[in-house]
Amino acid sequence: MLPEHTTVVDLLQDMIGAVLATRTEPGPLIVGLCGAQGSGKSTLSAELAARIAHTVVLSLDDLYLTRAARIQLAGEVHPLLRTRGVPGTHDVGLGLRVLDALDRGLDAPLPRFDKASDDRVPREHWRIARGDTQVLLLEGWCVGARPQTDTALSEPVNALERDEDADGRWRRYVNAALAGDYQRLFARLDRLVLLAAPGFSIVRDWRTQQERALRAAAGADATGVMDDAELVRFIAHYERVTRHVLEEMPGRADLTIRLDETRRPVAAISREQ
Repeated sequence: MLPEHTTVVDLLQDMIGAVLATRTEPGPLIVGLCGAQGSGKSTLSAELAARIAHTVVLSLDDLYLTRAARIQLAGEVHPLLRTRGVPGTHDVGLGLRVLDALDRGLDAPLPRFDKASDDRVPREHWRIARGDTQVLLLEGWCVGARPQTDTALSEPVNALERDEDADGRWRRYVNAALAGDYQRLFARLDRLVLLAAPGFSIVRDWRTQQERALRAAAGADATGVMDDAELVRFIAHYERVTRHVLEEMPGRADLTIRLDETRRPVAAISREQ
């Protein structure tokens, strides 16, 4: 059990500080931060970047394919791929190019995605990560995830898969994408941290809180902002991989931080322990 006032950002700052103290490799320390939707990854990453000098954040969400590209993918492969989020709907090569530039000590533009408009922000509005970056936080709901076996894909996990992916074509495409370039990206991680939700059932509550805040900030005319019913369907796209992550990643993550329903850390398990 952790001390009462321990925070997730304190735990991550201590871990990163310890690694930096003995690190001799060139290029930035790349820390992967995985956690279910609504677990607080973006807020945590921003706090860490404010505390640790020369730290930048790259969100997996900012690597989403453009809306036009996802519409094309939906027409060519499966209609469910129009919805952003699952493996196969990111430009993984874009993320790899960011890491390659920083490894060479070069400045790197950091892509941005606007969820309110459901599209990528024009390149001229991207931030620049300096070539002397010491820490890059790669955060996302499936960062570090591994593909499932073919057998595991056979049965649907929810009504979305049962009714809209009866033949399993969508989930096989997602799984194959995860087994491909995503593993090249995740292989670049120096450390992998899992924010472990108490279970998938809490994700709906956490994500609903986020979407309501987004609706309030974006206004009534914004596209890409969901009402509660739309959100339930949206979350279903993520259920399979999220459940798989919660089952298999704690055994191999460098640090697993178990959260309670309020996102408070209740345990921190290091692989070195």
